Amino acid sequence: MSTAATPTARKGEWLEAWDPENEETWDSKLAWKTLWITTFCLTLAFIAWFLPSAIIPKLASLGYTFTKGQLYWMAAMPGLAAGLLRILWMVMPPILGTRKLVALTTLLLVPSTLGWGVRVMEPTAPYWELMVLAFLAGIGGGAFSGLMPSTSYFFPKAKQGIALDLQAGIGNLGVSIVQLLTPYLIAIGALAVFGGSQQMKFPGRPDQTVWYQNAAFIWIPLMIGGALLAWTMLKSVPIKANIKQQFDIFKNQDTWWMTILYIMTFGTFSGLSAQFGLLMINLYGAGNAEIVSGAGTSAKVLVAGYVVPEAVKFVFLGPLVGAVARFAFAPLTDRMGGAVWTLISGLGLVGSIMYTIPALTPDASSADALNAGFNRFLMGMLLIFLFAGIGNASTFKQMPMIFEKRQAGGVIGWTAAIAAFGPFLFGMGINFLGAVPFYWIGVVWAVGCVALTWWRYARKGAAKPS
Repeated sequence: MSTAATPTARKGEWLEAWDPENEETWDSKLAWKTLWITTFCLTLAFIAWFLPSAIIPKLASLGYTFTKGQLYWMAAMPGLAAGLLRILWMVMPPILGTRKLVALTTLLLVPSTLGWGVRVMEPTAPYWELMVLAFLAGIGGGAFSGLMPSTSYFFPKAKQGIALDLQAGIGNLGVSIVQLLTPYLIAIGALAVFGGSQQMKFPGRPDQTVWYQNAAFIWIPLMIGGALLAWTMLKSVPIKANIKQQFDIFKNQDTWWMTILYIMTFGTFSGLSAQFGLLMINLYGAGNAEIVSGAGTSAKVLVAGYVVPEAVKFVFLGPLVGAVARFAFAPLTDRMGGAVWTLISGLGLVGSIMYTIPALTPDASSADALNAGFNRFLMGMLLIFLFAGIGNASTFKQMPMIFEKRQAGGVIGWTAAIAAFGPFLFGMGINFLGAVPFYWIGVVWAVGCVALTWWRYARKGAAKPS
C-alpha cells in the first residue's frame, strides 16, 4: 500500500492526506481522541460560561445590594458576550487549527473564573466590575462555535450527527454540573485554600457559613490541565479557507433557516439555563413581595404554611434534562433523520410553553395554591428543556446533511453564535416585557419553526430533506 494513504504527520501538528470519507485514510482512533479531549475542554467552557448563573442569584444573600433589573442584566451579559464572541470563534478553526484553538481557548477561561472566585469573598465589587467578569465568562460560550466545527472536520458525514451531538450534549452538561455542584462545593471549608468564609442569608432562617469562592476556584486546575492536554495531544486538519471564503455560507438560504431553528432549540436551552434560578426566586421565592417581606434573618414569609423553595436545589435539573436529551436522541436522529425530530421538538415546545404560562403568575392566596403553581412551573420548565434538547440534537444532524463539509462547519459556528444570545434575549425579554408576554412570543416563534421545518425539510418532496 502506498504511504500516501497515511492520514497523519505524527511528528507535526498538521495532518496530511486527511479525508474522513475515505476509510483508507481516515483514522477513527485519532478522530475519537480529538472528540473526547475537545469535549472535556468544551464542558469546562460551559462551566465558565454559566458560573455567573450559579452565583448571581445569591449575590443578595452574600451582601450585595443590586436591583432585580441589575441582576437580570448581569445574568444576561454572558449570553451577549457569547453571541458576539462566537462570530469571532467561528472563523478560527481553519486559521488556528484544532490544537491551538482548543488549548488557547481553554486557557482564556481562567481569568473570569478566577475573578468571580475573588469577588464573592467580600460584597465590595462595583457593579461595572461584575459586569466585566460576566462578559468575560462569555468566552466559554464563544468557544462552542470554534470547538464544534473543528471537531466536525475529523468525522465522515455519516458519523457527524452522533459525534457532534455527543460533544454538544456532554459539553452542555457543564451548565448542569456547575449549578448542581455549587451548593455542595461552597459548604466544604476544607476546599477553601484561598480566602475566608462568608455568611449567606436566607429568608426567615439563620445565616449559613459558606465558602463561595470554591464554586470558582475548583475549576481552574482543570482548565489549565485541559489546555495542556489539548496542546500536547491534538492534531489539526488543514482546511483552507480565509475569512472571505468562509462567509459564503450567507449566500445559502438554508443558513438563515437553520439559524431560526437553532434559536428555537439552543437559544431556549441557553436562555432558560441562565435565567431559571432568577425566575424561580422572583416568582416563587424571596423576589416576590407578595410571598416574602424583608431580607436576611428579619425576612418574613407572608403566606402561612408556605416553604420558600431553594432555587439551588432545582436549577440544575433543567440543563441536565436538556443536555441528556441532546445526546440520548442523537442515535434516533441518525436513524430517522433530523428534520422529523426538529418537527417534534417544535411541537413539544409549543405545548410545554403553553402549559407553563399559567404558572408564571403565582397565586399567593394560600400555601396550597403556591405549591401547585410551583409544581406546574417546575414541570413545565423541565418539559421545555426536554424538547429544546431534542431539537439541539436534530438540528445538528441536519446541518452536515444540508451543507458540504467546509460550509457545514461554518454554519454550525454561525447558528451557534446567534443562538448563544439566548441568555441575553431571555434576560432582557423577561425584564422588560415580563415573563408571560415573553413566553407567548416563544409560542409564536415555535409555531413558525414547525411550519418552516415541515415545508423546507420534513415533508414529502421537501427541498432539503434532512
